[in-house]
Amino acid sequence: MKTFIIFAEQFFFEMKFKSFILMLFLIVPFIVEAQKDIKKECVPTVMFSMAYSYQIPGADTKILYGNNSTIGAGIHYKTNKNWLWSLNGNFISGDNINASREDILGIILDDNGELITGDGIYGSYAMFQRGFHAQVEVGKVFSFLAPNPNCGFFLNAGIGYLTNRVRIEFSSNASPPPNLAGDYRYGYDRMRGGFAYSGEIGYIYMSNSRILNFSLSFEFIQAHTKSMREWDFNLMGTDLKTYLDRYCGIKAVIYIPTYKRMPAEYYYY
Repeated sequence: MKTFIIFAEQFFFEMKFKSFILMLFLIVPFIVEAQKDIKKECVPTVMFSMAYSYQIPGADTKILYGNNSTIGAGIHYKTNKNWLWSLNGNFISGDNINASREDILGIILDDNGELITGDGIYGSYAMFQRGFHAQVEVGKVFSFLAPNPNCGFFLNAGIGYLTNRVRIEFSSNASPPPNLAGDYRYGYDRMRGGFAYSGEIGYIYMSNSRILNFSLSFEFIQAHTKSMREWDFNLMGTDLKTYLDRYCGIKAVIYIPTYKRMPAEYYYY
């Protein structure tokens, strides 16, 4: 049995190492690129990005949550025809919960609507929105009103997966109530997830110097979700409903391209 475990560990380690090497061979040809003149031609390039969004919820989402922010990262490939392929992930964070604490924690609140901690005293707590959205996108840059062929208005469409939940935090001086200790807290967090699709329209700017590269856009996200928990204590059963989670907002992205810029001047000897 011990020999089998050692063999299994070595096998999985080798598989991970081989997968890592394969990934490098796939990525390096794109990253190590020839020098390009961005002023005159559409430059194919791999780009890394950091993104921030401010979102307003709609549909079923606004019943539970208020406005939120997202922070994310991505990798993109822009072709010499200005097609844009993207893979990105975004963490959702908000401190606005529209649902009342009675709706979320009703069965464990006392007659005054207060929560008694594990220490037997009234506790101070706060509720937040947390979530994650991962997607693949394809888009097209239309180069007009632009300083070079790589800038312009763009359209993106994406598909992916989205989750959201309620996070309950207690003050550092209080221990959580027994009802919210351990895995019990999952019965109150309203976590749901499902297939998501998105649309985006905006403007992307890539400077001639390669130093400043960004985009500003309006983004629409919609997800068909269902509960990811086996038990909801407020329902005293499983939540079998399906939900329509919707977000729309403003998105700002900073890009780091990997192409090599042509030198501004040539010297002959």
